[in-house]
Amino acid sequence: MRPEEFKEQLENDKIVAAIAAAEAATSGEIRVFVTRHATKDSLAEAKRQFDLLGMTRTPLRNAVLLYFAPRTRSFAIVGDEGIHRRCGQIFWDRVAAAMSALLKAGDVTGAVLAGVREAGIELARHFPKNPADRNDLPDAVIRD
Repeated sequence: MRPEEFKEQLENDKIVAAIAAAEAATSGEIRVFVTRHATKDSLAEAKRQFDLLGMTRTPLRNAVLLYFAPRTRSFAIVGDEGIHRRCGQIFWDRVAAAMSALLKAGDVTGAVLAGVREAGIELARHFPKNPADRNDLPDAVIRD
């Protein structure tokens, strides 16, 4: 799939709604980032964007970034230290495998929604919403 096709197939409204729904049950934050650049190391670039986007500043360090680099046909998932400590690498690997299968099948939006849904479930399990929580980060799909 060409990068333009990837971006065209992203259904922003569905993704934003899924992020909002997932965050309604947790104090955690989920963001989706799509780059137009080729990346040599998607995980390293995802970590860099995670920092640039201020995702380490959530009070409980429980933010998750789904990073996509369609030009190099790669993606990465980054969870801040609070959520990573609770769920471990096995969880991220399982989510990545499910997303990868959907991406290979050409279901771009489905892959993003699966990642958002799974991250949201895990965040809600470990960081349930409380009355004092607020949405610290925008839910929009970020593109550079």
